[in-house]
Amino acid sequence: MASPERLAVLRDWARRLKREVLALWVAARDRRTPWSARLVAGFAAAYALSPIDLIPDFIPVLGLLDDVILLPGLIWLAIRLVPPSLMEEFRRQADRMPAPVSRTAKWIIILLWLLGLAFVIRWLHEHLSAGWLSA
Repeated sequence: MASPERLAVLRDWARRLKREVLALWVAARDRRTPWSARLVAGFAAAYALSPIDLIPDFIPVLGLLDDVILLPGLIWLAIRLVPPSLMEEFRRQADRMPAPVSRTAKWIIILLWLLGLAFVIRWLHEHLSAGWLSA
């Protein structure tokens, strides 16, 4: 079981991560942010704030991969692309705002899942109709 000190460290880390995501959300909408930083910041924030994951957590190993590697990497890259003086301003704004929910990212992820499902169905149909699984 985790000690109270470890839980406090994890809570602090989660609070700082949430602040960074909100600051990136602000950065993506600010015209002073370079376009490449806006693009990466917008994607990272939208994905972090999306109510669903690209790779669901119940899928062994891969389900946590996006949460442990992909998302922190995107956040790190976006923060590096935003000029430090602007990032500090965006962090102050993030401290005063509630967390939004990215409905657009949710629908993009749903669309990706549907396209993947359509691909699998087509692939199965082609291979089953060709006698691939028949003996």
